[in-house]
Amino acid sequence: MNVSLFSWVVILLAVIAANLPFFNQQLFALVPLNKADKYIKPIWIRLLELLVLYFLVGLIAYFLETSIGNAFPQGWQFYAITACLFLVLAYPGYVLRYLRKRHG
Repeated sequence: MNVSLFSWVVILLAVIAANLPFFNQQLFALVPLNKADKYIKPIWIRLLELLVLYFLVGLIAYFLETSIGNAFPQGWQFYAITACLFLVLAYPGYVLRYLRKRHG
């Protein structure tokens, strides 16, 4: 596979992972937290999921980069920028979960 395809795979994976905590009420979309009908996952669990998924996407991207060739060393600036980008990618899910006005 080529580098361009790997780049798009990582971007698509980041978009899905960034919005995953906001579109369901389960932990990592797999583990049900409570059996109640109207259980709403607290924001701190969603943010913790977001942090774990950020590192998971970063790990997958690192493995894809090493499969292409040598992995480049990154400084703190790289991680600060990618964390901010991950938060920007999570914004649509946040808006739909918390800022959208529900009628009825």
